[in-house]
Amino acid sequence: MDVVLQVCDKHVFTPFVYPSWWSEGDIWRQFLTLNVVITLGGTLVYFIPASFNYCFIYDKRLLKHPQVLHKQVQKEIFYTLRSIPVMALFTNILFLLEIRGYSLLYNKISDSKYGWWMVVASVIAFLMFTDCLIYWIHRGLHHKLVYKHIHKPHHKWKIPTPFASHAFHPLDGFLQSVPYHLYVFLFPMNKYVYLVLYIAVNIWTVSIHDGNYKVPAVLKPVINGSAHHMDHHVFYNYNYGQYLTLWDRLGGSFRNPSSYEGNGPLEEVLKIKDT
Repeated sequence: MDVVLQVCDKHVFTPFVYPSWWSEGDIWRQFLTLNVVITLGGTLVYFIPASFNYCFIYDKRLLKHPQVLHKQVQKEIFYTLRSIPVMALFTNILFLLEIRGYSLLYNKISDSKYGWWMVVASVIAFLMFTDCLIYWIHRGLHHKLVYKHIHKPHHKWKIPTPFASHAFHPLDGFLQSVPYHLYVFLFPMNKYVYLVLYIAVNIWTVSIHDGNYKVPAVLKPVINGSAHHMDHHVFYNYNYGQYLTLWDRLGGSFRNPSSYEGNGPLEEVLKIKDT
């Protein structure tokens, strides 16, 4: 995130916003700037993929499902826009720690003695590490003592659209993002690779809410895609995973997607249409 902060300072905040005497390295200035950057950046990373997905990928026949709420898309967007600034405040603290040098992020590929091998290994490790932790955090959010207070708002979208992807209670959204930040405090990673992955996982979050179930047959048992996550919204206690089905299988919470068996939400819509 320091790369983004430097660019924003150079082209916007230093020449046009902050007084000349306020150092770019001042922690309070960094906190304020990060809050603006994370809020605006988070909104863009939400709106751009979700809008593209909704326009070109999402099967809008799902909007005719009886469990879709009145004006649901507008409600999903409103809820997200209300939550993002609060999530940004929580996230700001972790990004600030990264910028202040407490993480193991490094600048150049040559800074690691393993070079590109470390880049490849860190990407794989990042995905496996976050997939595991998000599974257990997500499952924990379904505990009866926690669910109604934090995670239940996300499940009001029984048949979600791409705009439901970030429509969380702020604490819920933050907790499920913690593994992404935690990784770089425990393991070395190139800062540019980390930034790309951080954006990519947000796009993935949109994709598993898009109602598009087309996955290569060979990957269906492995990838926790939109079909799996749709069943999570419908049946609650299955398919908690983020990218893979691994932890759901190990944790006994795997459910073969109903859409793969020909009785998913879209099939329900088509049956209603035929009657």
